[in-house]
Amino acid sequence: MDLGLKDKGAIVTGGSRGIGAAVSLELARQGCDVALTCHSRADAAAEIAGQIEKLGRRALALQADVADFDEAETVVAKAVEAFGRLDILVCNAGITWDGVIWKMTEKQWDTVLDTNLKGYFNYNRAAARVFKDQRSGKIVNISSINGIRGKFAQSNYSAAKAGNIALSKALAKELGKFNVNVNCVAPGMVMTEMAENLAPEFLNAAVKETALGRIATIADVADVVTFLCSDRSRHITGEVIKVDGGQYI
Repeated sequence: MDLGLKDKGAIVTGGSRGIGAAVSLELARQGCDVALTCHSRADAAAEIAGQIEKLGRRALALQADVADFDEAETVVAKAVEAFGRLDILVCNAGITWDGVIWKMTEKQWDTVLDTNLKGYFNYNRAAARVFKDQRSGKIVNISSINGIRGKFAQSNYSAAKAGNIALSKALAKELGKFNVNVNCVAPGMVMTEMAENLAPEFLNAAVKETALGRIATIADVADVVTFLCSDRSRHITGEVIKVDGGQYI
């Protein structure tokens, strides 16, 4: 299916691996030029950028801390300069640092909230300024079903992901009159590098929670994100789409 994304410019935060890499590559397959950020894996980001270029699209690999307010402005400006336009923002960069609340340190809380919530604010704000002026744009924020239901030993992560949802709904109201769509995708357990390192009992427990009896692949998530980046979703905004195989229910 042609999603009408040819020659669009996109930014994907945390685009060097996992869901972010899958989204970056799928957007490129659909015809987008893609700027992707990484925090520390510059080699991995360069590899994904190389794959994007092999698909015949322009790529920009940028090392940036999403929690840095000024760097978000710089990344957006560099993407606009490199591609001549910006149409899509996918906020995906995130971390976990688990612990029950009575053992969680201030650093654990602040680090996760700075990356997983402030980082989203930084990039949503910077991109919104471009989208508002050009009166078009798509923002997709990657949340989690744990931002809806909560998760044991993840009060910091759950709070940040719930914040992503509230941020997206607020921005959908603010930006709708400028023809900008803002939505959330909330995956359940996804088979990423992080998940592969989990103990089998944790993976098995997640499988048992799902209705479909399997863990999502990164492609399962990337396909939904790409749809929300296209004009096929032009009348969808302020929504939270779970990609969890029925894990939430």
